[in-house]
Amino acid sequence: MKTEDLISMLSNNVEAVDHRQVGRNIALAVAAGTAIAVAIVFLVFGPRTDLSTAGSYFAALFKVASTFIILVPASIYLIRLTRPGGERKSSGALIALPFIAVMLLCALSLAFAPAPHWKGAVLSSEALECVISIPLIAIVPFAVIVWAVRQMAPTDLARTGAFAGLVAGCLSATGYALHCADDSVPFFALWYGGTIALCTYAGWKLGPRLLRW
Repeated sequence: MKTEDLISMLSNNVEAVDHRQVGRNIALAVAAGTAIAVAIVFLVFGPRTDLSTAGSYFAALFKVASTFIILVPASIYLIRLTRPGGERKSSGALIALPFIAVMLLCALSLAFAPAPHWKGAVLSSEALECVISIPLIAIVPFAVIVWAVRQMAPTDLARTGAFAGLVAGCLSATGYALHCADDSVPFFALWYGGTIALCTYAGWKLGPRLLRW
């Protein structure tokens, strides 16, 4: 068989590649992870009892919105990273902007608060529960996202794992925000931000093992 004939035979009946499939798979994994995180929070911890008041409702909404501001670009970068060579288009620098914005709000909040109140704003009674709960809640959403990513072909496994952990951490923090009654910006910046960063680090360490193909 001539080379031209072989090429012609291989090029016949070739199905078109669905370039949106990757995005749909990740979107479904994120949606499933969100539902799982919220369900765990409601079933294990229960929603905060004061959501009926306007102040508590908007405070919880602020925390959820803040995590979604990180979640959306992180999911977009994760979609890029699931394709071979996608790391060249995914610097991830924009992900730092929401963290910087929250830290600035934290600094302003502490600047306008009396110094004796700083410790109470940062080290509340819910700090330990937050540190333990968000990483634990993130485990199942992380597993769902890793399963979806494994259907693709990422080449930078550590970075892809880090973004999978970041997305899972945001989903977990979103669910936990519906339970946590501490609405101070310093508390949110330190403990939510810290636990999301911890989930990102865990994903970075586990990525090369879990995403190997």
